[in-house]
Amino acid sequence: MAAVRYEVRVRGRHSDAVAAASEVGLEMAVDPVRTVLWGRLPDQAALLGVLARTRLLGLELLEVRRRP
Repeated sequence: MAAVRYEVRVRGRHSDAVAAASEVGLEMAVDPVRTVLWGRLPDQAALLGVLARTRLLGLELLEVRRRP
């Protein structure tokens, strides 16, 4: 199965999101309102791992998008 591109947005500027992103090789951008993680994930289990990590870090999830 081919890797799928995802974009995950959390509220606020969170350096803690770096840990969630770096564990699975996602890129990260921070602006005044939100932190955005994006990149290719090998499967849905990897996506669920990223979401679980953001929850453990206490980050408020705003949006998850599957990108073309």
